[in-house]
Amino acid sequence: MGHRRGMGQAIISTRKLRKVFGDLVAASDIDLEIGRGEIFGLLGPNGAGKTTTINMLVTILPPTSGEATVNGYDVQREPTLVRKSVGIVFQEPSIDTALTARENLVLHGRLYAVPRRDLKARVEELLALVELTDRADDIVKKYSGGMKRRLEIARGLLHRPPVLFLDEPTLGLDPATREHIWSYIRRLRTESGTTVLLTTHYLEEADVLADRVAIIDHGTVVALDTPERLKASLGGDVVRLKTKAPRAALEALPFVEKLEVADGGELRLTVREASKHLAAIIQAAGEVEAVEVRRPTLDDVFLQYTGHGLRDEGEGEASE
Repeated sequence: MGHRRGMGQAIISTRKLRKVFGDLVAASDIDLEIGRGEIFGLLGPNGAGKTTTINMLVTILPPTSGEATVNGYDVQREPTLVRKSVGIVFQEPSIDTALTARENLVLHGRLYAVPRRDLKARVEELLALVELTDRADDIVKKYSGGMKRRLEIARGLLHRPPVLFLDEPTLGLDPATREHIWSYIRRLRTESGTTVLLTTHYLEEADVLADRVAIIDHGTVVALDTPERLKASLGGDVVRLKTKAPRAALEALPFVEKLEVADGGELRLTVREASKHLAAIIQAAGEVEAVEVRRPTLDDVFLQYTGHGLRDEGEGEASE
């Protein structure tokens, strides 16, 4: 029988976790400490190593090297206990569309040995949580994409795991349905204390949901903190300019912290208290075609730490 020795108090811990496929390094030296009840986001484009990392943590893929524990159990030495500790919503749909929602949940409960005396009540509880009670006896192939996703989340929670892994949980859903899924995820943490690790390449999703975010690019964690601290780390507001002015004239301004060339040849300036200095920036730029001033976003953070925007890579590609 396993025992919870773990690497500290974190419910998920990794040290130098690494996965190599031939010459491809899919994940390199992943170090994470995720606390109980935390919503933690892995943010990056498709192919960055997010799904590979989750697959190692849920024992689908063996690590090439390094260590990891989930709920105190070692992913390599105690895989069965790890699997009992987690719920998973995969990037690709995995529910049986020939069954009803209730039948899917009952089948899952039996596979996870949920006691029969508890199973019916848990099924009804989860159907209510994801607002599918009225459609519980409909064949799942009649469901919308959002309804199927909600059912998959319910299934992942049925055996009451302390950790829920969500791999791109709102991929391909419309904005309204995406926001409904977000509300369910927040509710889970509030009502049951479930730890959630989610992967996403939607910047808004990571910003809205995650207590902390790890930005992962080319298999490596390049930044890790709360969304607010990551944005604050840029050191100012963002000013985007369309101008033919020489960069030197703008870089010489004392309140300009950084200047980069953004998508389409625009200049992207990091400026302390941009609203106070906008007139001086426009004067230094001379002829300006367009100007935009805003607070930093996670897209700006991603560009800062990786050298490219999140949408520059992987947009529309198959999953890793």
